[in-house]
Amino acid sequence: MEIRLAECAGFCFGVRRAVDTVYEQLEKGKTIYTYGPIVHNEEVVRELTEKGVKVLENKEALKALPNCKDDEDGAAVIIRAHGVPEEIYGIMANKGLECIDATCPFVKRIHRIVREEGEKGSHVVIVGNPGHPEVEGIVGWCQGPVTVLETPEEAEKFLLHEDKRICIVSQTTFNYNKFQYIVEIFEKKGYNVSVVNTICSATEERQRSARALAAEADVMIVIGGRHSSNTRKLYEICSEECANTYFIQTLDDLRLELPKTVRLVGITAGASTPNKLIEEVQNYVRINF
Repeated sequence: MEIRLAECAGFCFGVRRAVDTVYEQLEKGKTIYTYGPIVHNEEVVRELTEKGVKVLENKEALKALPNCKDDEDGAAVIIRAHGVPEEIYGIMANKGLECIDATCPFVKRIHRIVREEGEKGSHVVIVGNPGHPEVEGIVGWCQGPVTVLETPEEAEKFLLHEDKRICIVSQTTFNYNKFQYIVEIFEKKGYNVSVVNTICSATEERQRSARALAAEADVMIVIGGRHSSNTRKLYEICSEECANTYFIQTLDDLRLELPKTVRLVGITAGASTPNKLIEEVQNYVRINF
């Protein structure tokens, strides 16, 4: 039996940068907070929590922190890889907190785009999950009307009565093919549409390599956090190609019963999945099957 890892799997540039930023700040001996979990992987967050990193779940928790002038030791707040609304930076500045921005550069680019488009009078359409922190952050940089939609059905129902230009952007981890389909729906409606494909290259490569491997595999294992949008997209893609697709968060979740006819087990992992976890799964399958 062959065990093959997808060509593109595990930590992406933005996630690695964010996690490295936290470890660098820990070495300075300061009190470290992250605004929201630094990345969507419970194992990574747990390890950082054990090292003393504290997670601020919302702006109320941020506002509850002591002002810097009232705190002799000071505190550093690290912005998560997903980014945050512009308002959060203002709260930190007013409290005199040290802000260390670990927002993924690809997400930062979207913030600039939607802000500029809003200032020009465009109606911004964000294709993505409205409840995802990255999308919530993008909405918080919009200067005018904004609509978030996730499905072709929502795109079909979209109506704009004003004669406005529409700027369409995407959550960085959205399914590329689904984004293109939604864009086509807008174009067929005859709107004045400007499209900026803001799905990051790492996401596109990860989705392509996962699909190609799943098309060959008898069994696919997708590793990633349960709240990870990009991992769920990988699971969705792999399930379309391989009926025996498993979504696991850690090795403890893996319950495999492989018939002797299985020739190829494929493995892929979301952008927030550490390499050591991927290696653990590979070794387990190799030893036990």
